[in-house]
Amino acid sequence: SVTFDGEHQRNLGECAAYPTKWLAHYPHTKALAEQAVLDANSSDLATVALRPHLIWGPGDPHLIPRVLDRGSRNRLRIIGEGSNQVDMVYVDNAAQAHLCALKSLEIGSLISGKSYWVTQQQPVKLWDWINEILTLAGIRNVKSKVSAKLAYRIGGKLEFVYKVLRIKSEPPMTRFVAKQLSTDHYFDNSAARDELGFKPQISTQDGMLRLAEWIRNTKAD
Repeated sequence: SVTFDGEHQRNLGECAAYPTKWLAHYPHTKALAEQAVLDANSSDLATVALRPHLIWGPGDPHLIPRVLDRGSRNRLRIIGEGSNQVDMVYVDNAAQAHLCALKSLEIGSLISGKSYWVTQQQPVKLWDWINEILTLAGIRNVKSKVSAKLAYRIGGKLEFVYKVLRIKSEPPMTRFVAKQLSTDHYFDNSAARDELGFKPQISTQDGMLRLAEWIRNTKAD
């Protein structure tokens, strides 16, 4: 999110600049936090910033439950053509990347003062993946589509209404979410591989099997 400007991001490296305009506070505050961490790197303190993108897996309290809830109520729509590719990372692999950084981070080390994308190193088609999650839960796949432009306009209007009426909850659609769900965003992972020594230990396929078990157990409870 720290470099997301609403446009396609394909094989993006860590050297990409931060946006000059932000679609939401969420990516902006993330970028500010990352800058603070990297600025703190010095001859007395070694810092590194990891960028795990779209963390998912068993126990997820945010993304997976939201997808399942909206899917079960027929409230999901494909934004755009539905062919956009995104990078993501299984939760265990995100933790593994932190251990890699802990092992290598020292004052003056190769990774100090740098940021790194952390992903499965294998992009997926976002909406195919979402439908796979719905299938795991026995929920009908989403097929209906809304154009990316319409979703963006709806998001902007809802943001305005929520702001004027001082509604504290999050709108069902925002400009940021509309862009995130309709654009490519996948990254050049070579730095994490070569400098951090990070290689995902849990494949996306194995992660989905673990997720399926968690969904079954959650439904049983």
